[in-house]
Amino acid sequence: MKIRDKILPVPVIQGGMGVGVSLSKLAGAVAKCGGMGVVSAVNCGFNEPDFDKDPLQANLRALKREIRKAKESAEGNGLVGVNIMAAVTNYDAYCACAVEAGADAIISGAGLPLSLPEHTKGTDTLCAPIVSSAKAAVILCRKYEKKYGILPDFFVMEGKMAGGHLGFSEEDLINGTAKTNDEIFQEIEEALQTSDIPVFVAGGVFTGEDVKHFLSLGAAGVQVGTRFIATEECDASEVFKQAIVNAKKEDIRIIKSPVGMPARAIVSPLLERIGTGEAFPAKRCSNCLTKCKKGDRIPYCISRALIEAVRGNWEDGLFFTGENADRINRIQTVRELMDELYQMGE
Repeated sequence: MKIRDKILPVPVIQGGMGVGVSLSKLAGAVAKCGGMGVVSAVNCGFNEPDFDKDPLQANLRALKREIRKAKESAEGNGLVGVNIMAAVTNYDAYCACAVEAGADAIISGAGLPLSLPEHTKGTDTLCAPIVSSAKAAVILCRKYEKKYGILPDFFVMEGKMAGGHLGFSEEDLINGTAKTNDEIFQEIEEALQTSDIPVFVAGGVFTGEDVKHFLSLGAAGVQVGTRFIATEECDASEVFKQAIVNAKKEDIRIIKSPVGMPARAIVSPLLERIGTGEAFPAKRCSNCLTKCKKGDRIPYCISRALIEAVRGNWEDGLFFTGENADRINRIQTVRELMDELYQMGE
């Protein structure tokens, strides 16, 4: 797979998962196998000693380090990208940092990443918006072409079965009326028929047969998130990994995020307490997301809850997951998972 001047030997992107779930250890292992490993930028500096005092500088320092470590681990194989949420505060600073550190791609969703080409145009870093509809893809193409004279290098099309924040209404997700991956992909292909922009399908991709199916439809490849949590190389805690392995269908729910978007997570003690009206506010606000209703107006601090999860605090953590987590029954290596996805998908 060639994207601009970059080669992706295996058409599998590992989804960017924050806070701290996909850092250099996971991203580097995926890239070493020929795929695209992705470091999540959101609060990646949570373990830095000055994170509470200066979260922006802590995050930028950690992001640069994690990108470089992932590329070193990849040993010249595959690609290393960065996931940067469009809704994050200081978005432009994170994009500039990723480009400077040599990221092969910036994958950006959780809103329309309208300013992304300001940082990637004229560089070796690929520009890759995440979309959940043909309408969003068309808007971004028009905006990019009009303002920057370019088109996205590739799209990640994220469907309704993905984990974390979702680009669908809560009503459609709960009622099952959101469009399928096949439907959205075909609509995007029709809308972009005059372009050759590669589209990677994400959200619920689980087996090599799934990979084969989407490649047969004309997709450039797939993005897989949740399955990579249950790998030995994942940067998350063993508690997080076991939460994925132990999850049953009834444990996976759509929740309302403090940022105003629906999200999918595993039912945990934190969510049960929030359901009874107990608040979980931030001790210190790191001002991480632009759309967060800060202060006493939010039931819990999503950043703090995600940090607790990646550290292994089952009682106070928020554990994002895709819809298919109940199908995962063991922890395996990244190599085993990549071989399973790619060999069957060839």
